[in-house]
Formats: sequence, C-alpha cells, structure tokens
Amino acid sequence: MKLMEGKKGIIFGVSNTHGIAYAIARQLYEAGADIAFTYAGEPMEKRVRPLAEEMGAKIIMSCDVTKEDEVAAVFKECERVYGKLDFVVHAVAFAAKEDLQGRFIDTSRAGWDLAMGVSAYSLITLCKHAEPIMNEGGSIFALTYLGSEYVVANYNIMGVAKAALESSMRYLAADLGKKGVRVNCISAGAVKTLAAKGISGFDKMLKAAIAKAPLKRNVALEDVGKAGLYLASDLSTGTTGQILYVDCGCHAVYASLDEMEIIANAISAQQK
Repeated sequence: MKLMEGKKGIIFGVSNTHGIAYAIARQLYEAGADIAFTYAGEPMEKRVRPLAEEMGAKIIMSCDVTKEDEVAAVFKECERVYGKLDFVVHAVAFAAKEDLQGRFIDTSRAGWDLAMGVSAYSLITLCKHAEPIMNEGGSIFALTYLGSEYVVANYNIMGVAKAALESSMRYLAADLGKKGVRVNCISAGAVKTLAAKGISGFDKMLKAAIAKAPLKRNVALEDVGKAGLYLASDLSTGTTGQILYVDCGCHAVYASLDEMEIIANAISAQQK
C-alpha cells in the first residue's frame, strides 16, 4: 500500500513543471494521493490543466485566493466530490516587481496590501473554508523562505509577507489543533524555479547558498517535494506549528569558512 493511498487533498499554486508546488504535487501523486488543482484565472488554465489531468485530477478549478467567494466555491466542490479532505497545500505568493527591487522603505501601500493579501492572508482564507471538511489528522501547510527572518537583497516586501504567513501559521495551528488538524510551513532554500528567476541577482543567491550550506549544494526541487510528502502524510502526525527548513542547512549557518574567504577575496580585490 502506498503512503498516501486513499488520501484526498488540494493544492493551490501549481503553475508549471519547474516549481515547488509541482514538485510537491508529483511526490503526493506518486505516493497514491488524489489531488485537486486550482489555477489563477483563465490565462493559467492552459498551463495547469494538462499537469492536473496527467495526475488524474477530479477537480481543476479557477481560484483567485484573494476572493473569498471563489475559495468557498472550490471547497464546496471538494466536499461534493471527496466528502472530506486530508491535506491542503498553500503555494501561493505574489508581489509587484517594483516592490522587490530598490529600497524597502519605498514600498507603496498598494504594493503592501497586494503582497500581504495574496501571500499571507490567503492562508487564513483557505484554512477557514477547509476546516469544516478536514478529516481529523489532516494537514495544511504553506511555503515560506528565510527572507522572513533575515534581510535578503531584492526580496523586500515578500520577506515581510512571509513573516506574516509564518506567524499566521502558528495561530492557525493553535485554532485547528483542537480538531486534530496540523498547520505547518516549509522554508525552502534558494532553488531554481521560474518564479525565483524574477528576483534580481538570483544567480548570485544560488552561488552564495552553496558557500554557506553545510551540504555544499543547492537544494533541489525533489528535496522540497519529499518534505511536502512528509508533512501531508501520517509520518508527521506529531508535527504542527513548525517551520520545516529544506535548505541544505543554510538557515543554521551565520557565515561558513568558504563564504568568509569569498568575501575577504572580494574586499582585497577592491582595495588593490
């Protein structure tokens, strides 16, 4: 019997085969899970539908996570088709490009509201509508990044939104724990995805991560996908309110010897 056989759930945020959401969905599907998919409006349907159909999805729906009526409609359909859910994956985040560059102090109010609404408040919305149809022992988890805890160049408002997401996760874990439902976050390291390429200087981030990481490599999509499988499955029945770091150890290191040598060499070169 496969690990996720008989388990039913939904994933918000799959957009292509080169993203973390897809890597998680793939692991869940191969472990036997029945997965529903959503896509962000009509333009994304042509990307998401073939991926969902490939995994035998019974539900493929459009959903803007900032619109409560659309979220409610998705979970109503899940209840009709599945009855109850065992897992919900929140892999949704967005910020205006101009708010991911320059100085954080220049973040606009509209940019703040947009990033917070899509990237953080949406987790509350999903949990609220998922709660009535979650099985006891169910799992809800979201994706975050170390920029929530430390300043990361060109991450700006998204770092603050991820901090709000993580804090929300802990309060939601307290609320839903009474019903036996777990809520967690995966903090993935710098990984090559189409979304990450929109961050200015991302190639440098990848190189810096290798220098810092105890494992001396960048995290792979498969690594994060396996972590998602762990959190969605009964292997993590005692884990809630947690941030699971999948970053080859970067979060645990302030400065490695390799990193300090690179910085020292760069400073020496500038002084010559």
